[in-house]
Amino acid sequence: MSSGSEGAPAVIVSSKPARLFVVLSGLYVTNALIAEFVGVKIFALEDTLGLPPFDWRLFGQSGSLSFTAGVMLWPVVFIMTDIINEYFGVRGVRLISWLAVAFIAYAFLFAYLAIALAPAGWWVAVGSARGVPDMQAAFANIFGQGLWTIGGSITAFLIGQLIDVAVFHHIRRATGERFIWLRATGSTAVSQLIDSFIVLTSHSCSVRSNGRPACSSQSAP
Repeated sequence: MSSGSEGAPAVIVSSKPARLFVVLSGLYVTNALIAEFVGVKIFALEDTLGLPPFDWRLFGQSGSLSFTAGVMLWPVVFIMTDIINEYFGVRGVRLISWLAVAFIAYAFLFAYLAIALAPAGWWVAVGSARGVPDMQAAFANIFGQGLWTIGGSITAFLIGQLIDVAVFHHIRRATGERFIWLRATGSTAVSQLIDSFIVLTSHSCSVRSNGRPACSSQSAP
């Protein structure tokens, strides 16, 4: 191998900005992927904290404080977005956003392929003692999220990223280089709220096992 071909990778590896971008991108994509898969679980915030039901009412609708488990990780993703935005600009955010979408779609594709594999007979009943009589059904229900959920998650992710970047730069224009905590916190809070709303709406619009759509606005935060 020629020294010229070795030089380019060496320059990238030895460059502190390049290493920082790789590390931040890795954290970003990893957290986004985990959030997509654990996000299939909807939890009640009040029950988790041992509080009475909040019973919110807005525009004639009501509900409890229900969120996807992905909210544990999405703030990390949006914080990574703000850091990358701060040091590498909009182009850097766009690059990792599209990479993350591609990897999420890739992961869901292989999740569906794994579901389609014929399960070993002994494995199907291996969880019976733990209250899981059919491991194949459990696996399919957890990893085989409906198209509404997948589409909603990816849509929410992209919209959240666009809003995060827009709010971040709006606050930056207003405050200059000061108050980095304000633009990071403000953009993350707004994008997280909208992301959660879209994801929960897509969850409530998922198709039930009998094939009928089940859109319900009451599960939205």
